[in-house]
Amino acid sequence: MDKLSEIMAWKRREIADLIRPVDEEELITISKKNSHQPSFGGALKQDGRMAVIAEIKRRSPSAGTIAEIPSARKQAERYSRAKADALSVLTDLKFFGGKLEDLQTVTHAFSASPNPLPCLRKDFLFHPYQVLEAAIAGAAAILIIVRALSDEEIRALKVAADTAELDVLFEIHEEKELERALAAGARIIGVNNRDLSRFETDLALSESLLPKIPASVVKVSESGIFTAEDAARVRAAGADAVLVGEALMKAENPRALVRAFQKAG
Repeated sequence: MDKLSEIMAWKRREIADLIRPVDEEELITISKKNSHQPSFGGALKQDGRMAVIAEIKRRSPSAGTIAEIPSARKQAERYSRAKADALSVLTDLKFFGGKLEDLQTVTHAFSASPNPLPCLRKDFLFHPYQVLEAAIAGAAAILIIVRALSDEEIRALKVAADTAELDVLFEIHEEKELERALAAGARIIGVNNRDLSRFETDLALSESLLPKIPASVVKVSESGIFTAEDAARVRAAGADAVLVGEALMKAENPRALVRAFQKAG
């Protein structure tokens, strides 16, 4: 079993007792309560520069412990001061050290801010109930990992997200996954430079796949972005945004690094 399959198998077991049918009215009600939320997709459309999605990630299967942080809220505040454009919050506990409460804490902290950052729920989603959880926690977007799901599961997640008025970041790693994402109506597509089966990273993947994504779709390069040179490389391939976790979690001066990414290319 590869690592992604292992993670998905665990996730399906972990929340098996929580899953229940999700009524459309539940999602609509939550969307009305969240109507003040900033747009995740809109935050990635920065005229003339790269957008930066700063990720709160304590650990990963590939890197081990990345950073010990006092709280997700404090890390989010650091990213806000660093002028990141959006946030990604890991909510998987077993493999990444996150939890849904991290997302809730961050969005609650931003609720009174005049310029809140839109937050992506970064997790291994497969059921509309997880979309409902994301919406209740204040997320502006969810992640769909195309490789991990059937077309039926992708459709169910997308319908739930649309009903809750959440954006969807479709994550791909190869061309056939791009075709599936576009068929599902993707408007934001992220190329994960890390192969989640083997956890090997190669920026050449963004250089190969980003040019194949239609111009109408927001293009994100994920994983393996550590320097301004890395960001410039994927920017040249067509990236509108980068999603950065490890480098920003470890940065002593996240503002300088965010600025370097934003100016790249």
